[in-house]
Amino acid sequence: MPDDPEDRDEPENLDEPPPFFRFDGEEADREEVSHGPAIEVRIEGVFQAESGNKVAQFVVLTDGDRKLPIAIGPFEAQSIAMALEGERPDRPITHDLIKNLLERLGANLERVVIDDLWNDVYYAKLVLGTANGEMEIDARPSDAIAIALRFNAPIAVLDGILDRGGFHT
Repeated sequence: MPDDPEDRDEPENLDEPPPFFRFDGEEADREEVSHGPAIEVRIEGVFQAESGNKVAQFVVLTDGDRKLPIAIGPFEAQSIAMALEGERPDRPITHDLIKNLLERLGANLERVVIDDLWNDVYYAKLVLGTANGEMEIDARPSDAIAIALRFNAPIAVLDGILDRGGFHT
């Protein structure tokens, strides 16, 4: 690897979004939408569904009347399940590390809010309490939930998102 930044090759396709970003090549018109108030939810559990040779993991959140399944990755599913079962790994996994870092920096996780749904993708925020006041950090819902469990912090979903993505029990 060259030491001089000018000797480095420029990455190609910087105008294209990364492969994980759902984008069909055209800018979507997106206006701000109010999804209503935050509703506190609890975790009903972590589940998996098999279809052919594919396995998908889900965390299901509920407000008592509605259930919201959110697809998550296998590592996040394991992290959430471990926290729900009170298991502690021999060494800290990523969500334990994040908790340790936040605590050492003097921050506390006040709550997690799943606050947006766009193109079938959920978005969340970690709301941290710091010496300088509250701070919001964007996060994937699965990571936010795994961290919330480690802090015993409340999890909330905006009402409109529960209506759009959830179903009544």
